[in-house]
Amino acid sequence: MSLAGAADLRKPVVLLLAPSLGAISGVSTHVNVLLGSALVRDFELEHFQVGSEGRVESALGRVARLAFGPFQLAAAILRRGAAVVHVNTSLVPRSYWRDLANVAVAKLCGARVAYQVHGGAAPESFFAHPLLKGFFRATLRLPDVLVVLGTTQLEAYRAFVPGTNIAAIPNGIDFRRPDRSPNANGPLRLLYIGRLAPRKGLGETLAALATARSSGLAARLVIVGAGPEEPLLRQLVNDYGVQDAVTFAGPAFGEEKKKRLADADVLVLASYAEGLPYALLEAMAAGVVPVVTPVGAMADVVQHGVHGIFVPVGDAGAIAAAIHELSCEREKLARMSAACCERVAARYSAERLAEDFGALYRALVGGSAARADAPTRRSRFT
Repeated sequence: MSLAGAADLRKPVVLLLAPSLGAISGVSTHVNVLLGSALVRDFELEHFQVGSEGRVESALGRVARLAFGPFQLAAAILRRGAAVVHVNTSLVPRSYWRDLANVAVAKLCGARVAYQVHGGAAPESFFAHPLLKGFFRATLRLPDVLVVLGTTQLEAYRAFVPGTNIAAIPNGIDFRRPDRSPNANGPLRLLYIGRLAPRKGLGETLAALATARSSGLAARLVIVGAGPEEPLLRQLVNDYGVQDAVTFAGPAFGEEKKKRLADADVLVLASYAEGLPYALLEAMAAGVVPVVTPVGAMADVVQHGVHGIFVPVGDAGAIAAAIHELSCEREKLARMSAACCERVAARYSAERLAEDFGALYRALVGGSAARADAPTRRSRFT
């Protein structure tokens, strides 16, 4: 076979830009799922680390990383002959400016760019100043395709950058049907999984737990994760007098995370803003019923009263009422648990995720990109 023929048989290289694969991050989870999926049959997937998560570095080291990161990316694209650069980002200022440089470098190096937004601000509200808003709108036209997680984001980006190529691809996980024993009589077992950070609703969750217990309800909360909010949360636990009902378990991965999920009845994720949290999908796949806020793409996944309960943002009283309802109606809890498993198996599997991104990557390598208004894209959310 000629060298040209051998080159034609090589799998297209896709660089996945994301934090450390071991970081406590939904984006890291997402990239790990892609790396372990059937995509590797048709594409050479390679992780390229960006961001501070998972790094131990000095202030000078961080400056050096920010200054030289784009050059390192250019070298990686040219060395590997990358056909696609898949930027995984969130609409927060630090990530936006960093990844704008990465998008520009990728385009200059001749790669096609998929720019996936996992969370953060709505595009219309990201910048308030008209000039910055116009600049932001122009930069969103640089990637070959924008990728969002749900219908709310799809509509928001269509309105903000009309005519731009936008694909809606919800997250997916490796689904294994759980073997659960119903908790018919014991204390309701509540679980939180994620970063212990502001705007995750953990303060309201602790207030709700205190309210539920003060009414005589038996409930316990396990908090899985780490982050800057932990000292404040520990203080709130003491202030509310629920020390005997709250466990700070630290981060959990692999089998330990599976055990935490198997030992839980209800996931409480009362975030102020989200994309499509992997914690939600993992919990539902394990039969853990979600009590969540209708933010980001969570409203695409959860049907109120069928798979879980929606509560308003910042409403500790509503969380307490949901805890009370699920504790007192165990048959309803069991029905919701089964419905959660069916929901994830049907629409949020890693196989479906690989299929969607495989189609997207092939379109990019072939010189086009899938349009978000294709019926198959919209049907993912019905």
